[in-house]
Amino acid sequence: MRRRPLWKSILIYAVVLFWCFIVLFPFYWLGTTSFKKPLDATRLPKYIPYYDFEPTTEHWEYLLEVRGDTLWRHFRNSLIAAGGSTAAAVLLGAMAGYGLSRFRYHWRGLNWRNDNIAFWIISQRFLPPALFIVPFLILYANLDLIDSHIGLIIAYTMFNIPFAVWIMRDFFDSIPVDLEDSARVDGATRWKAFVRIVLPLSAPGLASVAIFSFVFAWNEYLYALMLTNFDAITMPVFIAGQNTQRGVEWWYISALALTAIVPVVLIGLMLERFLTRGLVAGALKG
Repeated sequence: MRRRPLWKSILIYAVVLFWCFIVLFPFYWLGTTSFKKPLDATRLPKYIPYYDFEPTTEHWEYLLEVRGDTLWRHFRNSLIAAGGSTAAAVLLGAMAGYGLSRFRYHWRGLNWRNDNIAFWIISQRFLPPALFIVPFLILYANLDLIDSHIGLIIAYTMFNIPFAVWIMRDFFDSIPVDLEDSARVDGATRWKAFVRIVLPLSAPGLASVAIFSFVFAWNEYLYALMLTNFDAITMPVFIAGQNTQRGVEWWYISALALTAIVPVVLIGLMLERFLTRGLVAGALKG
């Protein structure tokens, strides 16, 4: 095997290090800004603690002690909305994807088959979410779902299901049908074969769908802004509202943003080993 020339290795590492800097610097800037005093945050850029500026913890103390109850309420709202919609999207997406993978449908009126149905489902993500704001407001007002957790869960599930169905259908296509047939020969029902054979084998696909569904719901701003008033306000809306009479307080916003990042980072680290495999497997048809 020919060894890569030294200059190529150096170039590759330089590009990787530069890209890591581009990706990680915003997090570093958030972290340092959350410990800056107001004057240090609004004057010329200061990068290095204890050299360019003297760090302080008063912003974190204010958020965790003085506004801790408010912060926890919005944080909990985001967890409920994102967690509930993720669970619903994974469950419904897995069942719909399995149906499109294992059964053959034919809608004679439009001459639609499985591929047409799957494309119609994913095409729902082609439409801009803002298009549905007014219908959602009218429907939720009549059903008394405005400013409720269940209302956000339903909305986020609707947007996550097309992606979940599309990925899971192609992932199930890559799992041999012979495995299910063997289980059914041994007496298992189709449902038992699905739960005990297919779902464990499709864990990478389920994990990738869960990550993307959770991240979308956790970061979603438009529907959380329009469909909530007080009780169900999520973290993105709470962070965007940190504009006081004194102007934008970047130090508090930075601390809040770091707090909001934690769940996504933890979930990504826990499911990271499934992510690449699930996306690659779900993107290929067996």
